[in-house]
Amino acid sequence: MTTAELIRIVSRSSPMALAQVERVRAELAALHPEVRTEVVPVTTSGDRWMGDLARLGGKGAFTKEVDAALLAGEADLAVHCLKDVPADRPLPAGTVFAAHLRRDDIRDALVHPDGLTLDELPPGTRIGTSSVRRRAQLSASHPHLEYVPIRGNANSRLAKLAAGEADALLLALSGLERIGETARISEVLSVEVMCPPIGAGILALQCRADDTATIDAVAGLGDHATWREASAERMFLHVLQGHCNSPIAGWAKSEEDGRLSLRGRVFTPDGKQVLDAHEWAGSLSPEDLGTATALALKRQGASELIAAIPH
Repeated sequence: MTTAELIRIVSRSSPMALAQVERVRAELAALHPEVRTEVVPVTTSGDRWMGDLARLGGKGAFTKEVDAALLAGEADLAVHCLKDVPADRPLPAGTVFAAHLRRDDIRDALVHPDGLTLDELPPGTRIGTSSVRRRAQLSASHPHLEYVPIRGNANSRLAKLAAGEADALLLALSGLERIGETARISEVLSVEVMCPPIGAGILALQCRADDTATIDAVAGLGDHATWREASAERMFLHVLQGHCNSPIAGWAKSEEDGRLSLRGRVFTPDGKQVLDAHEWAGSLSPEDLGTATALALKRQGASELIAAIPH
């Protein structure tokens, strides 16, 4: 076909992932009402495995099967949470990002059944999270809290909270918005309190590089400011070469006047050491901004800090 009459969209099969696909389908229908879509859900190894992600090779566990379906021609378009796509290595050969959707909220949210805020949680409160980024930051700011590893999609984590496996949860605000569960939020944490992960709140659309019909169809869904932020952040993470147990965080921000900045942080797992860099692009490209911010942290000892963390 010279034009994309049907686009098969592959995605993880969790409720949140499917909600993300529905956003893409709705935006695509508004842009190209003549294009039909169908969903190809897959269950990834990361979804099946409830243990330490490092034993599966890190975040790539959430994208491997999706990439395989795309490359095998079983689907034409993949919808990814960008934060789950490894940045320490290139995209699989033969694939490209065709668009980055307008960015959602990048902040984390606390879910507590009684509506308590972070500062109101009593000593010994069990926070359900498997994120080394969240644990490092809370260990520094709220050392009286305890942590229990909880993995799975947001719906399953909320079910585990209800079952008493934890006393509170930390989840991405954008994820709770996507599954319609914002009423459960007891506090939205500022980025100063909880620095977000690289790629937070961004949905990226991946296609086969030679599938020009699909690329042309979805390119119009892209948001330029989000693309700039994503490019800076992913280059930042690529240059740092962090592993699955590295508490690395940061976010880029595109101002209305076009200026672009990137704040990046690297933590020790206990949060007692924090390396911090904040750079402005000026005449630099987004990728060069990401590199400059990572190098600023490397000059502070980021490489040695990351290498010292077991993985």
